[in-house]
Amino acid sequence: MHRRTFSVLALSSVAALLAACGASGDGGTTTADGTTNVKIGVIPIVDVAPIYLGIKQGFFTQEKINVTLETAQGGAAIVPGVVSGQYQFGFSNTTSLLLASSQGLPLKAVTSGVASTGDPSKDFGAVVVKADSPIKTAKDLAGKRVAVNTLKNVNTTTVNNVVKKDGGDPSTISYVELPFPDIAAAIAKGDVDAGQLVEPFLTIATGQGNRQVVSNYAGTSPTLPVGMYFTSKNYAGQNPQVVTAFTTAMNKSMEYANAHPDEVRAVLNEYTKIDPAVQKTLVLPKWPTTVDRAAVQQLADLAEQDGLITKKPDLDGLLP
Repeated sequence: MHRRTFSVLALSSVAALLAACGASGDGGTTTADGTTNVKIGVIPIVDVAPIYLGIKQGFFTQEKINVTLETAQGGAAIVPGVVSGQYQFGFSNTTSLLLASSQGLPLKAVTSGVASTGDPSKDFGAVVVKADSPIKTAKDLAGKRVAVNTLKNVNTTTVNNVVKKDGGDPSTISYVELPFPDIAAAIAKGDVDAGQLVEPFLTIATGQGNRQVVSNYAGTSPTLPVGMYFTSKNYAGQNPQVVTAFTTAMNKSMEYANAHPDEVRAVLNEYTKIDPAVQKTLVLPKWPTTVDRAAVQQLADLAEQDGLITKKPDLDGLLP
């Protein structure tokens, strides 16, 4: 199963590899009619549904872009793939991009990708516990074992944030790294006290009787930019018209997804294996067309506060 995030260690290894080998890439090819072929690294999760809809609706064709989607397990593959030129664009969570930027990787976000719904009671990511758990509030997570899909990334920093805001001490939390599909079972067996889940695993877990404690995304910021689409600075510098065209098509795709939730749920059949019953009821995220800079800064501050980065990322260089 994919990982939504990747670690500081992985980033260090990627930075060293790219520094040793150098970044390359032909920047995609252009056909006789002026259409540019681009490869885009995506993860098979709900977050990227708009790009599948946009292709079906012809938004990329209208911008003379021929898209090939290549699925990867997570940002650990997509970030170096974009920097090396394997992909011209990619999707990754925002904290991973901040960590990569702080490591000196030449990335450039081109548009937003996915964001919190802003509703703490109905968001696409949350911390859950057993129905009879004594954990009732975010503060109660202090001193407990909490499962996350990857250590030291967006889910740990945002859980720490909501616990601290509620008066708890996040430094006492023991995080356990588990793939999303395994977290509900670990809660049921008592291996962990709580777990952070995203859709569709959140709906699956609550459908099994687990209880939501807090939304770490909406609880951190109502407009939290959980993920973004990005390219390399090299590609952006050499192909500004293609980047503009991609951004235009992607923004049209996200606007369409926001306005057509039934079509979003239907397109999930094309690239995920979500149970139809879950598919009908899972909480869809928001797909804004602008990046909330203040919320990105907040994620950067949380990453620095938790010791994930020691050098402040250059937001002017990273963000659109």
